Amino acid sequence: MRSPEAFDAFYAGTREHLLLETYALTGDLPAARTAVRDAYSVAWHHWPKVARLDDPEAWVRPQAHSRALHRHAARPWHRDKGLDDDIRATLEALSKLSGQERKTLVLTTLSSMRLADIAREVGLPQAETERVLQSATSRFSMVRDVASTDVRARLVALRSPLAETRWPRSTIVRRTGTARRRTHTLIGSAVVVAAVLVSGTVVASGGAEPTSLDQESALPGVTLRETSAADPPAIDAATLLTAGQVGRYGRGLTWSEGEASDNLAGSGLVMPCQQTRFADPAGAGALMRSFSGATEVTTKTRAGKGEDLRTVRSTATEERATAVEFVELSTDETGAQAAFETTRGWYADCLDARVQLLSTEAVSRVGDEATVLTLRTWNKMPSRVAVGVARTGQLTVTTLVRSTGAPVSARTAASGLAAAVNAVCGTPGAGACAGPPRVRASEPYPVGSPPGLLAAVDLPPVAGAIGPWVGTDPERAHVNFAATRCDNTQFRGKGMKHTLTRTFLFPAKKQVDTFGLTQTVATMKAAQASTFVGEVRSRIRSCSEANLGTSVDTLVNRSGKDSELTVWDLDVEISDNRTIQFWMAIMREGNAVSQVGFTPAEGMTMARDDFAALAERALERLSDLPSAR
Repeated sequence: MRSPEAFDAFYAGTREHLLLETYALTGDLPAARTAVRDAYSVAWHHWPKVARLDDPEAWVRPQAHSRALHRHAARPWHRDKGLDDDIRATLEALSKLSGQERKTLVLTTLSSMRLADIAREVGLPQAETERVLQSATSRFSMVRDVASTDVRARLVALRSPLAETRWPRSTIVRRTGTARRRTHTLIGSAVVVAAVLVSGTVVASGGAEPTSLDQESALPGVTLRETSAADPPAIDAATLLTAGQVGRYGRGLTWSEGEASDNLAGSGLVMPCQQTRFADPAGAGALMRSFSGATEVTTKTRAGKGEDLRTVRSTATEERATAVEFVELSTDETGAQAAFETTRGWYADCLDARVQLLSTEAVSRVGDEATVLTLRTWNKMPSRVAVGVARTGQLTVTTLVRSTGAPVSARTAASGLAAAVNAVCGTPGAGACAGPPRVRASEPYPVGSPPGLLAAVDLPPVAGAIGPWVGTDPERAHVNFAATRCDNTQFRGKGMKHTLTRTFLFPAKKQVDTFGLTQTVATMKAAQASTFVGEVRSRIRSCSEANLGTSVDTLVNRSGKDSELTVWDLDVEISDNRTIQFWMAIMREGNAVSQVGFTPAEGMTMARDDFAALAERALERLSDLPSAR
């Protein structure tokens, strides 16, 4: 139902503070005013869907913000020369912040949004958003020369230039939104007509074109303008994959597909590791479809007693896999590149509990850029997740399959991604199509701040653990808890730079005092780094020879010109009736070194092969340290 009364109340109740937010983001009142008005006309266009949302304003907000930023891009941080000095100083201070800092500060100060919602809006994890907010508050206070407690008052004062804003009547806004809806219908018809014309021009009269409320008059008529590239057509549901096409993910399964959705209902989090409703909150459109792969399972049970004892067979349908395709259309390729990186980052640094990144593959010949990542979950129902992410022009395409049965290979995941890219190939906004994909192993994408250290997403399952891995923040390595009694390695000394350490634990597991995994890193001159690793190896070797109660088992040992890695399993006897097991690795990549130490506890340990693989991952990440070379 269109519900004009509900829209009119929404428009009247939210437009002023939305204009204030948009003005604070851009410092450009004409651009902010026009963008907010246009955003409401777009909201009326989609009102049957928007009205069903728990927070319709959260849908309108990114529409207004993105349009304002687009409009004032040609005259960066435009300001009215007649502004009051205090207002001018506040806008000047805001202009010194980065885009993310400004948006985080403005939304935190001027909107009623929770920090978790703001984090989704700016596309960052909540912890990172908190750090951005602290930085923004500090920088604004310094530039504006006010106390941090006075920041809100300065931003609220930006209302004064907005007091004389004349708002178009809600009937005009709705009329514009209706004209916009009619235009989309006409555009679709024109595309069909143009496809059968060999030459010539089709001219339609009496129709309507998209309008900017900047061009409205107080008369009943509306002045219309031509369609712009900033307002591209919606994604067609016919370009999404079908159940037959996702059959490659599990050939013994029966696949069914759901209805296409614009992902405006519910939380919007439809895929594992997904952090926000959309990777591009200012995008022009999105469409997703989910799939289910099931099989018939027959079970046998014994029923009856004595002579009546019999076998009863029963058949049930059991879901073995699920899949999701998600397509987002950005207003330009720059926005699509950012959406691609955001989506890729959801999986490269997955924040879901008990999820481990297993591998990363670079994919060529699929769209303009593409990758496949493979993860595993180790909750009550362990599963494998294969996700492909590609960008083609202004479109970001994600295909994900989660399987509790046979895992989907990276090559199969890449072929599904290629099919999805080819399905949208040739549609408005699309770029390169896909050929037969080529897949090659790649190092994991940098994550963390600073990058170069292990992250929770790298860590394997631990038997007997409760809850997720939790890591401390990296800090200066005054004490190296990754060392053992055998080597007692210290990351202090002349020539060492950027010495950092962090420890991972399971805080939910009580009464465990020996369990933990610690990594310590540093950089130094390459020759010194090689000597450093050699000395640790020598001390471990001599330890088993000098201490009868210590046994050392070498799991991995290799050396090269620029890369070295050794992994040990050590059992150290600390009393007549107690022996502690340590797993330890020392490694070098160029001028960067790292030591990883793991101490299992009774009933809590990881597989030996998993620790060796973790050491390999630590070596892969070392080159991402800021001072590594």
